[in-house]
Amino acid sequence: MADRKVDLILPGDEGMELPLQSPTLGNDVINIQNLSGKGYFTYDPGFVSTASCESTITYIDGAEGVLLYRGYPIEQLAEHSDFAEVSYLLMNGELPNVQQKQEFQDKLNNHTLVHEQMRNFFNGFRRDAHPMAIMCGVVGALSSFYHDSLDVNDPTCRETAAFRLIAKMPTIAAMCYKYSIGLPFMYPQNSMGYAENFLNMMYATPTETTTPNPVLANAMDKIFILHADHEQNASTSTVRLAGSTGANPFACISAGIAALWGPAHGGANEAALNMLMEIGDVSRVGQFIKRAKDKNDPFRLMGFGHRVYKNYDPRAKVMRETCHQVLEEVGLKDDPIFKLALELERIALEDDYFVEKKLYPNVDYYSGITLSAIGIPSAMFTVIFALARTVGWVSHWLEMMSSPELRIGRPRQLYTGSPCRDYIPMKKRT
Repeated sequence: MADRKVDLILPGDEGMELPLQSPTLGNDVINIQNLSGKGYFTYDPGFVSTASCESTITYIDGAEGVLLYRGYPIEQLAEHSDFAEVSYLLMNGELPNVQQKQEFQDKLNNHTLVHEQMRNFFNGFRRDAHPMAIMCGVVGALSSFYHDSLDVNDPTCRETAAFRLIAKMPTIAAMCYKYSIGLPFMYPQNSMGYAENFLNMMYATPTETTTPNPVLANAMDKIFILHADHEQNASTSTVRLAGSTGANPFACISAGIAALWGPAHGGANEAALNMLMEIGDVSRVGQFIKRAKDKNDPFRLMGFGHRVYKNYDPRAKVMRETCHQVLEEVGLKDDPIFKLALELERIALEDDYFVEKKLYPNVDYYSGITLSAIGIPSAMFTVIFALARTVGWVSHWLEMMSSPELRIGRPRQLYTGSPCRDYIPMKKRT
């Protein structure tokens, strides 16, 4: 199978043979690396038909609604695993045994604190700054505090930087929130699990001892698992592109955070919640459903359908159950907005228009509702997405940096500007 070829016929040329490579799962890939030698490039806006790298981390089958982390279905991991174990799996390729899991957790615990001077760094931001703006700056600034793990050519340094990023991200995310509301930063508690510790840093205060609700902590852990990685999406590709230049890992992850900030990527769950606020009441659902079906109406149902999944988003199945558990736990089943969300969900799952077009509720729809029910402000939604996705970014960065095929990313273009022309002095221009 490895020596299969496809013939490419080029104008005025005898053509050339291109290698046809087969993945473990998914579509065959035509290797076009040598095409430029014939004076040609390919044109693929959005890279929808281009494999930019070879990876063993995550597999998606959008037609069948399949998401695998290292071969394991996301549904099984969400049901049986926790975020720390999933992080180990993504970074190392296999599930850990008891000893490996404990050693991994201990390494994370060794890096949960941030440098004390970083507390002063926050004071440079306005109180009303968007948390993602703060996170971009703070994560990028980590490279100025941890000089001992910046050598990207040293595997030990790469591993140390990876653990620092995964461990410190919940601390930084919670600090972004606390700073925005003027409350003291809370130190991490290494006796707690990853999600529980994050919620504790978000909501605890120095004046009293509290423990996060286990149902809410479990829901947050599932959100982290479901958002940990999603193949070569915009932010992951950004991390890889930045990393291909030899940039330090903190700068690479900061670049990924910036890409995730876009409303078409990480802001989808916030947009879904804003849509529910716009609809406002169950009595208006029919009106907005009608608008969504009207091609001439700019209104769109946010949180429905997915660019990759042409079937039901496998993460949404898990998130839907988690969402209902949280609503039940916090007593919001009868809240107007959440009643509206459940009614909209019911219609979308039963209405022929949505079923025919496969516009099912996706993970963003349910995660936005769930985070809001937990008490997370909408401005923090994308921060939490970045927190969860960090392990995926780090795993892809580690994989890329250890690859013998590592090359600096350099896409080409289809130039449609002016042809070569001579400069005209100002006095001669009309």
